[in-house]
Amino acid sequence: MTLVVDASVAAKWILPEADSAAAAALREQETELVAPSLIAAEIGNALWKAVRSGNIRRTEAIAGMEAVLIWFESLFPIEDLRVQALTLALDLGHPLYDCFYLALAQQQDAPLVTVDEAIIAAARKAKIKVRRI
Repeated sequence: MTLVVDASVAAKWILPEADSAAAAALREQETELVAPSLIAAEIGNALWKAVRSGNIRRTEAIAGMEAVLIWFESLFPIEDLRVQALTLALDLGHPLYDCFYLALAQQQDAPLVTVDEAIIAAARKAKIKVRRI
């Protein structure tokens, strides 16, 4: 089974947050975890914020950035998802960044795994499979 993982879940693999244990358990399942390549920038931004707020050290952020992508079977180029993502963004009135995850879930006919309530609502509106960790 393939699962599309968004940054709200993947960030929990390296940052001490609520639901980090549930996010980590996702990696132990017999599933193929995939994401749009945009996830690297979004995780990097979450790490940057965590350093700026004093929640983690710079060295931890860099180590986390180096390690986080190893759990993905595949990263899909956002260039290949751009038209589908923009179409979803326009149809749903939802930010384009999130729609790259929705587009990939739609393309792969795979559930999107997230903790973001706004994305969950958008996915349901678009009839895209979605689940909360």
